[in-house]
Parts: sequence; structure tokens; C-alpha cells
Amino acid sequence: MPELSTRGQRLVDAPPMPGYISEHFTRLNAGASGYVGLCIAENKLQSAALNEQLAGYAVPASALGYDAMTGNAVFRERLARYMGRTFLGRDFLTEQIVLLAGAGSVLEMLFYVLCDSGDGVLVPTPSYAGFWPDLETRDELNIVPVHCASATDFRLTPELLDHALEHAAYPVTAMLFTTPNNPLGRVYSRAEILEVAEWAARRDIHLVVDEIYALSVFGSREFVSVASVLPELGDKVHVVWGFSKDFGASGLRAGVMVSENRHVLDAAGALAYWAACSGHTQHLLSSLITDDAAVDAHIDATRRGLAQAYGRVTEVLDAFGIPYIAAEAAFFLICDLRRWLQAPTFAAEQALWRRMLDEANVNLTPGEACRISEPGFFRLCYAGEDTGLVTDAIKRLGMALARA
Repeated sequence: MPELSTRGQRLVDAPPMPGYISEHFTRLNAGASGYVGLCIAENKLQSAALNEQLAGYAVPASALGYDAMTGNAVFRERLARYMGRTFLGRDFLTEQIVLLAGAGSVLEMLFYVLCDSGDGVLVPTPSYAGFWPDLETRDELNIVPVHCASATDFRLTPELLDHALEHAAYPVTAMLFTTPNNPLGRVYSRAEILEVAEWAARRDIHLVVDEIYALSVFGSREFVSVASVLPELGDKVHVVWGFSKDFGASGLRAGVMVSENRHVLDAAGALAYWAACSGHTQHLLSSLITDDAAVDAHIDATRRGLAQAYGRVTEVLDAFGIPYIAAEAAFFLICDLRRWLQAPTFAAEQALWRRMLDEANVNLTPGEACRISEPGFFRLCYAGEDTGLVTDAIKRLGMALARA
């Protein structure tokens, strides 16, 4: 067997995919009987309706050919209009929109052009686990966690940001901030977003705002985009969004970057060839977002479906006495299972994850993967399966925990 490069061998020795995801796909591929994965942030509640809607759009032969690697110009113009009217709060130019094959590709590419190898990137926690492979695998960056605590309801403050920056072991050149928050399902207020943006501006670092769940808000608080808070994004604020979450279309691989920085846009264009979105996908989504009645009805149905699923799931959690942090957006919530730990350690958290997997055949996201600094918290995703199946899985979890 030929030898691998150093970086190739590193991928073999330390795969970037978290253990809970590897376990998920292993059990799925093996057809494990009774297995329920509540660890993947997908929304399949409206999949049949969306598939039927997309099937009604004819794809022209021109979609089979090459086009602009940052996205078809007509589609980007339509994206600017759609995103502006639904959540950004204002219009952007077509040339300020970049489309790539998924939000993960957008993040990897964007941080590649913003930061040098070895730089640090601030990420408040709890956090989406995928940011680590997105930024550290090929970009060779170092995520610097900004740890928020359960005692303060995981609130992010300028003092916490200052502490993380001042104690970082690497030169920090950017921050990645997510609203609505994954895994908390929390929508940040206008004042909170402005506080983060002003802090980043004072520190003169790039601020990347991940708004991928912007249209999946079902609580009483309305989503506020950073684009509507600031008079302009300027050179150091950038927005990321995509179709994978709000449209339940993670398999279509369509992620969007919005930036006013001409140099960032040019650099992104130089890399876009290696992560271009397919012409077929672009045409389907372009048709959808200009069909105002259909797309608005889909988002309304998505929000109603999430609210109903969340209500049923929390009723079962309440019935089994499983504490959780209330959510108002996205497809997940955080369960507080600290009282079932054998010890207040991440080793005990891993053991509890394994026990729930083995005894209940249910897979949750361990809090350690979300970089929660306190052991015992788990993310539960409730929209990737039929709600009845999800509630049955939670009942199995409740019974397994009761046997402790």
C-alpha cells in the first residue's frame, strides 16, 4: 500500500467525524433494528411536500453545463431578493452573494480567506460540533472556545469574550457567532447581536454570523439578522445561510455567503471551483424562491410543524422528569442529564451516552461534542424522524434512565 502524506495519515489517525455521528451511520448502514438517531440536525417533517413542489419545476438543458462557480447570476439575484425580504431585512447586490455546495463549504472557504494557518477563531459554547472539522481540518485553524455557563443560562457577555481573547494561545483574527443558537435553539435579541458586533468591531476582528436557522423560528421572539442591526456589514462582518435547515434540504448542498468585502468575494471566487453547487440544484431552488406563494407556505408549514413537534416532545420529557432548556427555534433542545452521571466528568458523560445507546438504542449528541464545559448535557434532535417515533424513543430513554 502506498504511503500517505502527513496530512492524509493525520485524517486516518484522527478522523474529523465525531464518534456519535460515526455510530449513527454505522447503525443505519447495518439496518440496526429499533435504532433511533436523535443526534442529527435535520428537519424531515415537510420533506414529502417539498419534494412534490420541487418535482413541478422543469430543469432546462442549460443547467447541465458550466456556469459561474459562485452561483448562477440569476439565482444569486433571486437569493438576494428572497433573503432580503424574509430575514436579512435589507437588500444586497447580486455580486455580494456567493453560493457554494453547502454551508459547511462556505465556512471552510470563508475562514480560509480570512485567517492564516494557525490563527485562532472565537466560538461561543455551547456550539455546533461541526465547526471544529469545518475550520480545523483543512484550514488548519484553532478554535478558541468562549465558554458560557449553565448557572447564567449560557449567556454570552463581553466579559467572557474578553477573557477568551486575552487567554487565547493563538492570534485571534475572527469570531464565529450563531443565531439562532445550535444546540440551544435560542434566538438572540437585537441588543445581544449588536453587543457582539460592537465587541468584534472594537477588537478589529472579522465577525462571521451563521444564520442558517433564521427561518426555523417557532417561538414568540422574532429572528433578527445582523444585517438589519448594522447600517452596513462593512469589510469585517459576513453572513452565512443555506437551504439545508430552513428548507430541510441538506442533501441538495446549497450554502450562501453574504459579504460587502470585495477582496473576500474575489478570494472566494478563486476557490469556488472546488465547491460549486450543481446546476440542477440551483435551478430547482431558484424556481422555488421566486414562487412566493409556495415558498412562504412551505416556511409557514415548517414553523407550525416544528412548534407541534417541540410541544409533543417536551410533554414526554416532562412526563419522565427529564429536565431540558426551553428552545424557540431550530430542531433540537438541550437535555440536562447531570443527575444520571456516575461522576461529574466527561468520562461519565461518555459512559451515559453509551448506556443510553446500548439499552434504549437511541443516539443523542453528547454535550462534550458541543464543547459544553460542564458534563451531563445532551442535544436531542426531534425533527429528523416522525414525531411519534421520536416520542417513543424518548420514552425508551426515560425508562433506561429510571433503571439507573
